[in-house]
Amino acid sequence: MSVGKTENEGGPARIRNESRWLPTLVLLVTVFLLGVLPGRVKIIPFWVSCVAVLAVIVTMSAVALTRGDIHWLRAERGVIMAFAGVYIANTIAELTDMVGIVTLHFSAMSSHSLLSSSVAIWVANVLWFSLLFWQVDRGGPYGRACGLRRRHDWVFPQPPTPEDRPPDWQPEFLDYLFLAYNTATAFSPTDALPVTRRAKALMLVESAISLLTMVIVVSRAVSALSS
Repeated sequence: MSVGKTENEGGPARIRNESRWLPTLVLLVTVFLLGVLPGRVKIIPFWVSCVAVLAVIVTMSAVALTRGDIHWLRAERGVIMAFAGVYIANTIAELTDMVGIVTLHFSAMSSHSLLSSSVAIWVANVLWFSLLFWQVDRGGPYGRACGLRRRHDWVFPQPPTPEDRPPDWQPEFLDYLFLAYNTATAFSPTDALPVTRRAKALMLVESAISLLTMVIVVSRAVSALSS
């Protein structure tokens, strides 16, 4: 699935075709992983997650089939940002619940369930923030297709020199997935640098979720398993 060039009032938008296969594959793998993890803490039922992922995949497929139609690009952006916001709030709620279990009622939950819950939270954290970064930066694929001139939210180092840079190079989903992964593992920028306040705020929230998950929840579960 890829997005073709589209027309606007100022002429054709100079964008490269951007495949939707990778975000679709990441969504499917994540849903499968969350479905098979045993005994994890869940606030939103699993079937709701399946419906949300299906809605995102449908809009991305429509974007690909219509070769980047502006209306479907707008719908894709709205659906992804809406569900990302909901699931980030859900992740924070699940993490709060598990921190309460770890600090106050650890005996009420098995170590295996606590560990599987922490894995689910960490994976979902990386996935939804990568999709959110992809859609926020410079208006997302929708903004780039419309030819909107918006300020960069992140500065990517690749390619480092103008002579090595293709004339139509731009970050794609894999770049934002890598950014989200780095933010969740290093708790700080390691590749792309945030240059807007909203980019810094998003990375702050993602790194805080990851830090609490690893330091408090995972460490307590591993400690209990090894004892």
